[in-house]
Formats: sequence, C-alpha cells, structure tokens
Amino acid sequence: MTRRDALIRVIDCLHAEIAALKANDIAALERATRDKLSGIEVIAANDDQAPPSAEIRELAEEANRLNETCRIYVNLMTANVRRRLQQLAGTTGNAYGPGPGAYACA
Repeated sequence: MTRRDALIRVIDCLHAEIAALKANDIAALERATRDKLSGIEVIAANDDQAPPSAEIRELAEEANRLNETCRIYVNLMTANVRRRLQQLAGTTGNAYGPGPGAYACA
C-alpha cells in the first residue's frame, strides 16, 4: 500500500470515527480507530520514501483537520459527562475545582 492509499484509508477512517461519535456507536468507533491506527502504521513504514508530493501534503492536512474534529467531539462529550456527573453529585461550579489561591466564603 502506498502512502497515498494509506492516507486515503486514514481519512475514510476518520470520517467513520466522526460518524460513530455522532451516533454514539462504540463498536463502530473501535473499528474505525483500529483501522485508522493500522493505516497510520503503513504511512510510518513508508516514511523513508521520497519527500511528500503536494497531493500527499494535502491529504495529510485533510487527515489532520478531521483528527482535530474528532478531538473536539471527544472533548465536548467529556465535558458533557463531567457536567452530568457533577449534577448527579450535587456539585456545581468549575469542573476542575477551585483554582490556585481560591478560598471559601463563610
């Protein structure tokens, strides 16, 4: 498999990850992540080839943008879970607790 083919595979897997995150489909997310990592291993194995062409750089940039989208989805999901857990525990305020120098009012 060439770097180009592997990058296209990674991009497809990133699209699948985003869809799985949106659908909350854990099995699909695991499958897409496993396939993405496999594609990344192929890219790394072909890293000693000639310098990347403009097309390869474009594909890598697209993969990076999609990966950033996945990261944002995961961070939003994490924040929602944190907020819900705080609600269930009866706590409010900053999700990370009081900052340095914070004090309680009596």
